[in-house]
Amino acid sequence: MGAKREQNDLERLFDPRNIAVIGASRKKGKVGYKLLSNILESEYEGDVYPVNPKGGEVLGMELHESIEELPEPIDLAVIVVPAKLVKEAVHQCGEKGVKHIIVISSGFAEVGKVEEERDLVEEAKKYGMRVLGPNVFGIYSAKSDLNATFGPSDIEKGSIALLSQSGALGIALIGKTAQQYLGLSAIVSIGNKADIDDVDLVEYFSEDGESEVILVYMEGLENGREFMETVETLQEDKTVIVLKSGRSEKGATAVASHTGSLAGSDRIFSSAFKQCGVLRAENLREAFNWSRAFSNSPLPKNENTVVVTNGGGIGVLSADAAEKYDVKLLDDQTHLKETFEDAIPSFGSTKNPVDITGQAGKEEYEKSLRRAYESEEIGSVVGLYCEAGGGDAWGGAKAIKEVYEEYGDEKTSVFTFVGGKEADECVQWLRKHDIPAFTDTYECVSALGALYQKKRYLERMKNKEEIPEPDIPLEKIRNRLKQIRERDRLTLREDEAREILDMAGIPMAEGEVVTSLEGAVETAERIGYPVVLKIVSEDIIHKSDAGGLALNLENEKEVVDAYQAILSNVRKKYPDAHIKGISVAKMLQGGEETIIGGTRDNTFGPLVMFGLGGVYVEILEDVEFRVAPIGIKEARRMMGEINAFPVLVGARGESRKDLGALADVIYKISYLMNEVDEIAEMDLNPIKAFDQGEGCKAVDVAINLKRR
Repeated sequence: MGAKREQNDLERLFDPRNIAVIGASRKKGKVGYKLLSNILESEYEGDVYPVNPKGGEVLGMELHESIEELPEPIDLAVIVVPAKLVKEAVHQCGEKGVKHIIVISSGFAEVGKVEEERDLVEEAKKYGMRVLGPNVFGIYSAKSDLNATFGPSDIEKGSIALLSQSGALGIALIGKTAQQYLGLSAIVSIGNKADIDDVDLVEYFSEDGESEVILVYMEGLENGREFMETVETLQEDKTVIVLKSGRSEKGATAVASHTGSLAGSDRIFSSAFKQCGVLRAENLREAFNWSRAFSNSPLPKNENTVVVTNGGGIGVLSADAAEKYDVKLLDDQTHLKETFEDAIPSFGSTKNPVDITGQAGKEEYEKSLRRAYESEEIGSVVGLYCEAGGGDAWGGAKAIKEVYEEYGDEKTSVFTFVGGKEADECVQWLRKHDIPAFTDTYECVSALGALYQKKRYLERMKNKEEIPEPDIPLEKIRNRLKQIRERDRLTLREDEAREILDMAGIPMAEGEVVTSLEGAVETAERIGYPVVLKIVSEDIIHKSDAGGLALNLENEKEVVDAYQAILSNVRKKYPDAHIKGISVAKMLQGGEETIIGGTRDNTFGPLVMFGLGGVYVEILEDVEFRVAPIGIKEARRMMGEINAFPVLVGARGESRKDLGALADVIYKISYLMNEVDEIAEMDLNPIKAFDQGEGCKAVDVAINLKRR
C-alpha cells in the first residue's frame, strides 16, 4: 500500500528559483496586482517576472509583453488571465520550459466547463508540467518565504501545512491563523484539483521537514482509497487533520439493502478517516485547536493524565470533558498524594483534578506543574487557571511558560485560562510563545484527546495485522453470479444467496426452498420445529411488508396455514411477482440479533458494516463501517465501536456472545466485497450471535448485483 505516485516531484512548486506572473495587472484591486504585490512584499529571494501584453511598469518592475521574451526557463508560472486565454498561456509556458503552473483563473469545472478544464491539463501534460487549480487563490511556502496568493500578507511561520479546497474560506483562514498565532509552513489552495490533488500534496508534505501537521479543508474526494494508503505511510511525526464539509446523498447503489441505505457519504468519510489515522475535526475551531496541540506538544508516553487547577469548578468540567474525549485521569491516590501533598495548600486536594485552590499564587502553581512534569507515571498534564478575584493570571501564565520551556518538549501538556480580558490576553501571550493554550476547558481536553487518538493509532499500526486470504472459491462464486446475471436478474433469491454463503463458509440457519405444501411440511418435520416460512421471489425484497413471512411455527397445522396464507397475501399484493417457492428454515432460539453487510461507495469502494440487527436497524442506525478488506482484529475493533456493544459482552448479567464467530463473518464479507466485483451490496440481517463458543448463524440474507 501507499506506492508513491509517478511524476510527483513538487519541490519547485514550493521552492521555485524564479516565478512568472502571467496576467500581472497595473490596477490596484485586481487579483493580478495583489498577487504580484504579495510576492514582492514577502522575503522571496528568487527572480520575479510579471507578464502583461500591454507592457509598461508595475510596482517598479518592467512588465514583459509575452512569456516567450522571458530571459530563462521558469520554475513556476502563476496564471491570472481570463479563462478563455488560459489554455494558450499553458501552451506558451510549456514551450518556455515551465515546470509548474498555478491557475488562479476561474470559469472551468466549477461552472460546468469540464471539457475546457480537461483540455488545459492535457496541454500541460504534453510538456511534463504539473497544474495546481484552476480556481485557486495561490500558495504560501515558508521554505522559500513566498506568498504567491492574493490573500492577506501577514502570515505567521510555523509547522502547519494548510490545504483548502475552498478559496474564500482558505483566504479567511490565513488571517485567522495569524490572529491566533498559528504558525504555517505552507498554504495551498487546491481548487478544482484538475491535476495536483490531496494525495499529491499529502505525499509532498509527508517529506517536507518544515511541516508537522497537514490540515485539510475538504469538500470532496475522488480517490479515497489512494488517500487512505498515502496517509497510512506517513512518518509518526506527521499528523493529518481534516475538516470535511458536506453531507451528500446516498451512493447510487444504495437502494435495496439496509447496509446500502445506511452508507451515507459523511458516515463513510468518518469511518475511513478513523481507519487510516486521519483525525476528523467537527468544526474550524476544533481543527485549529488540534493543529495547535500537535505542532506544540509531543505525543503522550502513557495514558495517565493529571489535571492541575486553581478552580474546583473548571476541574469538574475537565473531568467531564476527559470522559467525553477518552482521556484517562490517573486515579492512583497514593501516587497523587506523594507527588502533590507538599506542593499545594493544606486546604487543597490531591485528588485528580489536583486543586491548588484559588488562593494559590504563581509559586504554588509552578511547583505543582513541575511535580506533574517530573513524575514518570504521569503521561500528560492539563493546566487550568481560573481568573479568580484574588488570583494573579499573569503570574499563572509566567509559571506555565517557565515550566513548559523546561519540560514541554519531553511531556505532553495543554493549558486553559478561563476569565475575562486578562485571561484571554494570557492565552494569546502563551500562544505567541508556542505554548498550547486555550480559552475553554472542553477545547483544551479535546485537543489532548486528539493527541491520544494519534498515540493509540500508532500503537495499533506497530502491530498491524496481515489480512490472510480465506479459503473461499472466488472463481466458483463469480461464475455462479454470472449465471444469475445472464438470466437478467440483479437480486439473488434466498436459495441462491444461501449457496453463496455456503461457498464462503458463512453459517446460516438450516433450511431449503420448497415448491409445494407437501414439501414444506416434510422439510419442517426433518429440520425440527419451530420453523420460519418466507416467500422466495426476486421481485419481493421486503418479505414482511408483502405478508410473505411467518415466524415461530410449532406444528404441521401451523405450517399448512402459513404456507397458504403467504401465497394468498403475496399474490394479492404482487400479482405479477415471479415466485420461486417458499423457504422453510429453522427458527433459531435465543441469541442476539446483529447485522453484517457490504456495500460500495463512490469514493472509497467496497465497504463492510456491522451493527445490532433486526427490524430497527435503520431507525437506530447504531452501525459501524470499514473500507474492505479488513482482518479479524479490525473486525473486533469495529464491533466494539457500536453504542450497543455492551449488549454483546454481557450487560446486566446476560451471557457474552461469540464475538470471534461474528468477527470471522465480518472478515469474510469484507473479503468477498473486495474480491468479487459483481456484488453491489449484501445483508445478513439478522445474523444471530449465540453464547461464547456457540457461534453465529444468519437468519436471512439478501445479495444484489451491480448494474452494468
